[in-house]
Amino acid sequence: MRLGVLASGSGSNLQAILDACASGRIPASQVALVISNLAGAKALERAHRSGVPALLLPHKEHPSRDAYDAAIVASLEKHGVELVCLAGFMRLIGPVLLGAYRERILNIHPALLPAFPGLHAVKQALAAGARVSGCTVHVVDEGTDTGPIVIQAAVPVLDSDTEETLAARILRQEHRCYPRAIQLFAEQRISIEGRRVRVKSAWPDETKTGASPPIED
Repeated sequence: MRLGVLASGSGSNLQAILDACASGRIPASQVALVISNLAGAKALERAHRSGVPALLLPHKEHPSRDAYDAAIVASLEKHGVELVCLAGFMRLIGPVLLGAYRERILNIHPALLPAFPGLHAVKQALAAGARVSGCTVHVVDEGTDTGPIVIQAAVPVLDSDTEETLAARILRQEHRCYPRAIQLFAEQRISIEGRRVRVKSAWPDETKTGASPPIED
């Protein structure tokens, strides 16, 4: 399965995906293209070091969101991308890209959705006094972090936590969960039924809804 990764920043989740593909943890899969909208994004450097095609596609050079999304779609299709992974891509996804890759766009969010969607999720969790937070891999739809949930992992919120320490603990789980979610797609074990994701078990005649690793110690 050929993956396309869209990233705007450091690309640590991209690196987790690259490492999982290289080690065989995501079977028969490869990152075919990395796209960033920002010059100087470390994600582009990570792609270059791994020998993966990397494309700088500045959004300001396009007159509208639809025009920009159309350029993304053209690049993804040129490289034969089958599944799109958002890894810190700081752009809203519009109908052009959604239509081209319906139910084939994944995102990672640093909260246990539906709690704390949108920006500054870690800060939101601390401000709300949450005792548990975590991360969510979900299918992207027209809303903001509202798509069907594929996999989640929870972490405790400690009394001593700052935004930085909690974010770091969540990030470790992101690096576990994102490759796992992609693996489920690569193994064709995912089916989307409305707002629910069905995960087919590796064992015959067994199907589970959702998949959640345990809370981190």
